[in-house]
Amino acid sequence: MRKLFAGLASLLLLAEVAQFYLAASGAFDNAPVEEAFAPHRVLGYTILLFSIVSVVVAALARVPGRLVGMTALIAGLVLVQSLIREVAKSFGEGSEAGHFVFGVHAINALAILSATIWVARQSRQIAWRSAELSRTAS
Repeated sequence: MRKLFAGLASLLLLAEVAQFYLAASGAFDNAPVEEAFAPHRVLGYTILLFSIVSVVVAALARVPGRLVGMTALIAGLVLVQSLIREVAKSFGEGSEAGHFVFGVHAINALAILSATIWVARQSRQIAWRSAELSRTAS
């Protein structure tokens, strides 16, 4: 189960890197904003679902509480991304305040990525440690 969690954490990290690519791709697209960022938005919702599943798997794998908590933090921060988008939209298209608030979206994305890197590293260490203990016991 710990190997599954480590695999999910690595896949989540890969999805987040792809999310940055899709954000940049949408920013430089000539299509209307809603159309240009559609793949970014779809992957964002997928990352949210994936991060929630990761929290459940972390708890079932009985990894340390700090690791479960950091995985839950990722899910919470991903949820905040949608909230930031809605708050920025409420200020109106092209407004100074909207642009400022939407800048927080990018900073939050960096926090999500940082937390996911930490979770992926820790989960791999725990999975390998468990595998080594299993081999030595047999």
